[in-house]
Amino acid sequence: MKNKVLSTIREYNLIEENDNIVVGVSGGPDSMALLYVLQEIRSLINFNIHVAHVNHGVRGEDAKSDQLFVEKIAKKLNLPYYTKNVNMVEYGKKKGISAEEAGRELRYGFFREILSESGGGKIAVAHNMNDQAETLLMRFLRGTGIDGLKGMDFITQDIIRPVLGIDRKEIEAYIDNNKIETVLDKTNLEPIYSRNKIRLELMPYIKENFNPNIVSTLWRMSRVSSMDSRFLEEFSEGRYNIIVKSQDKHSIILDGEKLLQEHRSIQQRIIRHSILKINGSLQGITETQISSVINLLMNSDTGKEVHLSNNIVGKISYGDLIIKNDIEKEVKKYLYRLKFPGFNDLEDIGYSFNIEIFPMDDGFTMNKGTNIKYFDLDMIRGNLAVRNRLDGDRLIPFGMRGTKKLKDYFIDEKVPKETRDKIPLIVDDENILWVVGYRINDLYKITKKTKRILSISYNL
Repeated sequence: MKNKVLSTIREYNLIEENDNIVVGVSGGPDSMALLYVLQEIRSLINFNIHVAHVNHGVRGEDAKSDQLFVEKIAKKLNLPYYTKNVNMVEYGKKKGISAEEAGRELRYGFFREILSESGGGKIAVAHNMNDQAETLLMRFLRGTGIDGLKGMDFITQDIIRPVLGIDRKEIEAYIDNNKIETVLDKTNLEPIYSRNKIRLELMPYIKENFNPNIVSTLWRMSRVSSMDSRFLEEFSEGRYNIIVKSQDKHSIILDGEKLLQEHRSIQQRIIRHSILKINGSLQGITETQISSVINLLMNSDTGKEVHLSNNIVGKISYGDLIIKNDIEKEVKKYLYRLKFPGFNDLEDIGYSFNIEIFPMDDGFTMNKGTNIKYFDLDMIRGNLAVRNRLDGDRLIPFGMRGTKKLKDYFIDEKVPKETRDKIPLIVDDENILWVVGYRINDLYKITKKTKRILSISYNL
């Protein structure tokens, strides 16, 4: 078993030199096998093990006994030990989730607290091949697509599963051969949770009546599904990078016309990808909700929106699709003085501006790129600065006569409301020179009378 786990660790880069690994240890055979095999592998890879145990507050004295047992094992192995008492039933009722989900949230929350105090690292859990089979059956019974059928991965963000590819029979043999002491959680023998019912009732029935090798069959299916899912995700991410028009922590704007050209499957993945980017999770997001966003785009009515779980909103704006977090964010006003000539790197707003001055002569050639504009230097009044919009802002857009409200200009240019406060404006002491990414003010254009040229370019 040691060689299999070591091979998995190396293949998927689960543990690196000097990593901090928090091992979730219940005291049962699976987690004890994980703890001991990682302890063995430490002789080949130098990393730190932190033993963590959570008392979920549902088994009284038995749970306390398990807590003390894990503490004893940690001392025996000379490993740091962390423990916490919680009440997962009460926590689940407060949050409106199942006791199983509550226990999972509390466990991983505690494990991450330990990692934070240790300077970062990974969480190792003892999910194995049989757990994978049970997970696939649970998802199949609830209804799932190809992403659900891939099951658990060897690594998910900061969670690693070194024994995921090991059958429970092999784990039990490892425990017996190495005479490793374990405890028994009696609730695992009671069909009180969905997973226990599948483990204790459904799996034995399938083995007896349909397929005695159901665990390995489901494992193969998970590997094929994982491979196909990974390909579709990579392809969809590539399409997303082409279709996305702008993005930040709270909203993403997708080119509606380009998105509608994609296959429905890719459309759904791009929308899921967008939600994941701004929400950090797809928890509670259903296929029905994703479909409602696509249907909204197909109807393409500006201003129409649909509300999804977790305060996520899908909205149409001038044919584009906006995925945003509906929690109102206070607009942060900013103003930064610019040195000119010179390079100005403004990390707070994610822009840098390079400002140069040139004499107007026959040898000067203007770059026609969209990220650079030219101005008559002698028209500048006072200092240069960059800021976002203010009420009452006006300008004379290049090529037009008469001033125009900036708000009306944005409407004419079909700039979504969500991005208008984020667009930088280059200003002097009197006027807007340039709506960055759009037009300059006609007052500052280069003419035959221009003697000195001010060049401003930007990068994101």
